[in-house]
Amino acid sequence: QVQLVESGGGLVQAGGSLRLSCAASGSIFSINAMGWYRQAPGKQRELVAVVTSGGSTNYADSVLGRFTISRDNAKNTVYLQMNSLKPEDTAVYICNAQKYNSYWGTRDYWGQGTQVTVSS
Repeated sequence: QVQLVESGGGLVQAGGSLRLSCAASGSIFSINAMGWYRQAPGKQRELVAVVTSGGSTNYADSVLGRFTISRDNAKNTVYLQMNSLKPEDTAVYICNAQKYNSYWGTRDYWGQGTQVTVSS
């Protein structure tokens, strides 16, 4: 199995920056993508950013230009650099890893989440 451990959440003022980290361990073979989701109270979980093993990235429109996702393959770690934070960015940020093989198809693994709070 895959274990995901997040860190870097906290409380910041609007306009500030924060960097989240997610380290994958365990059975890490066949991980083809890692990313970040977020969920705020009363709202649906949404994709924030994803990076594939080949390095391609996708972002939610709401964070494009402000957030940057990156990965360190040697450390099996993905990062989310968040700049120009807004109160609406307040949410629990959850790390995701996706595995694929021809026998079982796609499997998703999730971290425990880290709280990001942006004050006005």
